[in-house]
Amino acid sequence: MTRYAGRRAVVVGQGTGIGLAIAKRLVEGGAEVLLTAGTARDRADASAELGSAARVVAPDAVESAVGPCGGVDLLFADAVPTVRPLLPHLKDGGAVVLTAAAPTPASVHVLAAELVSRGIRVNAVDPSCIEAPAGGASPLPPLGRLGSAEEVARAALFLATDATFTTGARLPVDGGLGHP
Repeated sequence: MTRYAGRRAVVVGQGTGIGLAIAKRLVEGGAEVLLTAGTARDRADASAELGSAARVVAPDAVESAVGPCGGVDLLFADAVPTVRPLLPHLKDGGAVVLTAAAPTPASVHVLAAELVSRGIRVNAVDPSCIEAPAGGASPLPPLGRLGSAEEVARAALFLATDATFTTGARLPVDGGLGHP
C-alpha cells in the first residue's frame, strides 16, 4: 500500500504503544518515518519491527536527526513543548497531531492559530481507557472494552491526512467515557 508514499513523518514521545502503532501504519503506507524511543531496548525492538523505512533515535537526538532529512510533512508528538523545536522543519501545508492524553483545548487552539498562516493543521487525539502493554487494569468505558493503541493510531492518522478541513480539534478516543 502506498497511501503515505513520498511523505516524511516524525513520531516523537512514544516509541512503544501509540507512537509505535502510528509509525507502523505510516511505514506500511510507504512513508519515511523518524520515531523516538526512550531506551536502547525500545529503539532496537522498534527498529526490528519497522524495518529500513524507519529510523529510531533517542528523544534527545530528534532535532539533529530531522535536520538532514529535509522537510517533514506529518508530526505526531506527545505535547506542545515537544512540537515547538521541530516547527522549523515542518513543511507548509503539513499537519501536527498531539497524541498524549488530555491535551488542553486551549493548547491545541493556540498552536493551531499560530500555524494557520503556514497552512499547517493542528489537532489532537485524547486517548483514554487504552490497553497498556503490561495489561494494567482500568475501568471499562461505555463500549464495554478497553481500546487499543492501533485504534488511537487510526484516529491520529485520520486527523493528519484525511481531515483536511479540520484544525484546532480534540478527538476523544475513549470508548464513550467522555460522552454519557
